[in-house]
Amino acid sequence: MRRVAVAGAIVAAVSVLLACSPPEEPVAEVTVSGKPGERPIATYVTPLTVTEPSSWAVWPGTGERLADDGPVLLDYWIENATDASLVRESYSTGPAPRLLTAEELGADLYATLHGQRVGARLVQLSPADAEGGTPYPTVTVLDVLPTRADGEKVPPRKGLPKVRRSDSGEPSIKGSKADPPTELVAQPLVRGSGRQVAEGDTITVQYTGFSWKTGEPFDSTWSVGLPVSFSLDEVPAWSEGLVDQTIGSQVMLVVPPTYRLGVTDSQELKGQTVVFVVDILDSRAPDPDQEPTP
Repeated sequence: MRRVAVAGAIVAAVSVLLACSPPEEPVAEVTVSGKPGERPIATYVTPLTVTEPSSWAVWPGTGERLADDGPVLLDYWIENATDASLVRESYSTGPAPRLLTAEELGADLYATLHGQRVGARLVQLSPADAEGGTPYPTVTVLDVLPTRADGEKVPPRKGLPKVRRSDSGEPSIKGSKADPPTELVAQPLVRGSGRQVAEGDTITVQYTGFSWKTGEPFDSTWSVGLPVSFSLDEVPAWSEGLVDQTIGSQVMLVVPPTYRLGVTDSQELKGQTVVFVVDILDSRAPDPDQEPTP
C-alpha cells in the first residue's frame, strides 16, 4: 500500500506559522466556535493586532496526556489575522502526524502541546515574523487527535490469533498452526464511537502486519511511531474489511493470499495468509476541490 503521510512541507509551515507560548487565559478579541471534529470558526475584528504570542484552550482534552517523544496527531486551521483569509488547513485533507519533541516541532509549538491531552482544542495568536517568512500575524486553531484506538473491547472470535497491546498501544500476536480462514475476516477488537468509515475515504491509521504462521511482523507504523494516511481505494482488502467500521476502533483483518496488498506484496509472503491489526484514528471523504497534497 502506498503510504500517503501529510507532506513535511505542510507540517513545517505549521511550525513556522505557530509562534506561541504555553496556554494562557483567552484573548477577548477572538472567539472560536464549532463542534469537535468540525472545522472551527474564528471570529474577530480585522485587522487584528498581535504584538505578543499567546495561546489558550477552547476546551481541554479528556483523553490520554501527550507523551514526550511520542506521536501527536493534529488538525489545524490557520488564518491571516489582518483580513481573516485562510492560509492553510488540514480538515479537507487529513491530520498531520508528528513526534512530540522540541527538535521536531520547534520550541514554541512543543511548549503549547506539552502537557495537553487528546481531545483538546487550542487557539494560538502569533505576531508577524518577517525572518520566518510570515509577514502577517496569524490566528490558529489546533485539534489534538488520538494516536491509538479507544473504545469498548469486543470479545475475540474463536480461532483467531490473540492480540496483546503494549503500554504504548503497539500490538503483537502469536503464530498459529491452525488452518487460516479462506475468506477475508474483519474482526473488531475495540469498537470506537466515531463515525463509520465510508468507501473511498482517506483513512489515518496505526497498524502492524503479521504472518499468520509465525506471528512475526513484516510491516508496522509503530516501529516509526507515527500514523499514516492513504486512500482506502488503494488497498482492496482494507477497503472491504474496514468500510462501516467506526473511527476509534481497532480491527483485525485476516487476509488470504488471493488479495493484493500493494507494497506488502513480497516473495516472503507469497501464498501466505497475513494478519493486520489496525487502529482507525481518522477517516474522511476527500474534498473534490482540494488539490492533492504534494
